[in-house]
Amino acid sequence: MIDTDEVIHSPNRLQICAYLNSAEQAEFAVLRDLLGVADSVASKHLTVLKEAGYVSVSKARGVGRPRTWVRITDEGRAAYSRHVAALHKIIGTPPPDGSTQEQDHPSPPE
Repeated sequence: MIDTDEVIHSPNRLQICAYLNSAEQAEFAVLRDLLGVADSVASKHLTVLKEAGYVSVSKARGVGRPRTWVRITDEGRAAYSRHVAALHKIIGTPPPDGSTQEQDHPSPPE
């Protein structure tokens, strides 16, 4: 059986994790705009990820209103990598890091 991560599997949460995996951190508004959803929808998805320990959320005060920053945690990065590997296994392609699962899908003889 292939284990996908049900917390990450939601398309919006998957997109958040994919973005943060590359960017490390992002302002809430950037993630909201990336998803194309209302503040409340983005907030609900971030709460699920935060409760799972996959992201941390912090407020930064500066000029103007406080800004909310979201950062992927080490646990979140590991969970995202496992989830992506599981998706690649389902569709039968190697992960982008080049690792393969030769034991599961041997090459046909030449």
